[in-house]
Amino acid sequence: MLLTLNTSACEQQNLWLENKIAELEHAPVSNPPAMIIQKEWDSQTFYYIPAKCCDQYSSLYDQTGQLVCSPDGGFAGIGDGKCPAFVKRMTEGSVLWKDPR
Repeated sequence: MLLTLNTSACEQQNLWLENKIAELEHAPVSNPPAMIIQKEWDSQTFYYIPAKCCDQYSSLYDQTGQLVCSPDGGFAGIGDGKCPAFVKRMTEGSVLWKDPR
């Protein structure tokens, strides 16, 4: 689906989330189930996707769908080391979507 010039920021945000959910739904079922957790910091919304398995990185996206960093996971469990300092102070978050399979 192509974005048009008159698409609002909220619609663009929803579009990337819908695309990410569709991507996760088409991936093999994971244990624990795939999920997207919405987190807040300084009036900004972020989306955290936990790693599917051991030694894999989790992902943290901003509200436009840009990957910010990998806050945890990997061999040492500490992520990619590229997260801004505020990531540690984010709210716990709420589950926005969880794979029902």
